[in-house]
Amino acid sequence: MSMVKEQISRSQQMMGLEDKYGAHNYHPIPVVIGRGEGVFVWDAEGKRYYDFLSAYSAVNQGHCHPKIISALVQQAQKITLTSRAFYNTELGEYEKFITSFFGYDKVLPMNTGVEAVETAVKLSRRWGYSVKGIPDGQAKIVWVENNFHGRTISSISASTDPSSYGGFGPLVPGYVIIPFNDLTALENALKDPHVAAFIFEPVQGEAGVIVPDTGYLEGVREMCSKHNVLMVADEVQSGLCRTGRMLACDHENVRPDILVLGKALSGGVLPVSAVLADDAIMLTIKPGEHGSTYGGNPLACHVAMAALTVLQEEKMAENSERLGQILRRELNAIPSKRIKLVRGKGLFNAIVIEPQNGITAWEVCLKMAELGLLAKPTHGDIIRFAPPLCITEEQLFECIAIIREALLSFD
Repeated sequence: MSMVKEQISRSQQMMGLEDKYGAHNYHPIPVVIGRGEGVFVWDAEGKRYYDFLSAYSAVNQGHCHPKIISALVQQAQKITLTSRAFYNTELGEYEKFITSFFGYDKVLPMNTGVEAVETAVKLSRRWGYSVKGIPDGQAKIVWVENNFHGRTISSISASTDPSSYGGFGPLVPGYVIIPFNDLTALENALKDPHVAAFIFEPVQGEAGVIVPDTGYLEGVREMCSKHNVLMVADEVQSGLCRTGRMLACDHENVRPDILVLGKALSGGVLPVSAVLADDAIMLTIKPGEHGSTYGGNPLACHVAMAALTVLQEEKMAENSERLGQILRRELNAIPSKRIKLVRGKGLFNAIVIEPQNGITAWEVCLKMAELGLLAKPTHGDIIRFAPPLCITEEQLFECIAIIREALLSFD
């Protein structure tokens, strides 16, 4: 009994330390995670949970995947950082690997997803001035409502969520925001000759896994080409097998002019992001005009190659596609009045909760955690379900049983 008390007090202590010494910019589910392997994580008391958030899809390959960890350890014992002041033995190999993997001429390596989005904005503006001929200082970027591209001033300037941009102005000018999944609105916006790029998520993640109509991606590609505007796909969260294809854009066989990747590009081991484009776009930026101390570091390069290889070799896109169909079918079959809507693609799914008697998505997530499954609400009434893509069908059905029990417990 004393050991249990000691362990419990340690969990409380860890949460207390964060509350006392950390900025209050997150509101976590009260579970202290200390270990992870595959689809599972364990708390400080040793209780095991299914992870149904995957660190916002950064851990698509599963926690501590042995091949990725091996790559990390091997490279960490050689050299971790040189900065781009010098060449290093890993960067060129990685650049060749990832450009061949996705079919682009060039890659610009960064660290976090939002840094990659910022890079795409800079590239788009520079291309707009030097190639399209937009007058200096007048380039516009078109975004969509309910997007999420990160928390920098530039990214929140494109947001329509007051909790993201409220109280942080003045915001970045030159941004135009239109409805998502609306090709008519897009065509009207792209008629402006000062528009350099259209930046969007092919499936909106933070908004609650919003999947556009079939044909939307093809329409975006057609209109961007027609109006000489760059199609920029932020696949930081929707990419890397999460939706049942390597990229969400692959569902309609469209190729963005600029592809933005992050999160699972390292399998959750360290921050790695990338911006891919062809020479006509990428080479508009010259030496000294953009960079990053850690971007393209040897450790990140070695890990990213392993992370992409694991996705491909272990057929995680195929697993995501097959199990995603099962998950949506079974969620729709749960006889609970609390489920307002089920939506998703691959193993990127969400349920919209109908709040009743003061029971919200937050309470449902607390109940699921009690039963051994971790998820987190977004936008109040939406729960995302995004398990690691190494999950098996047997494990998935165990998780569905937990979700069902949690929901029905409130009925």
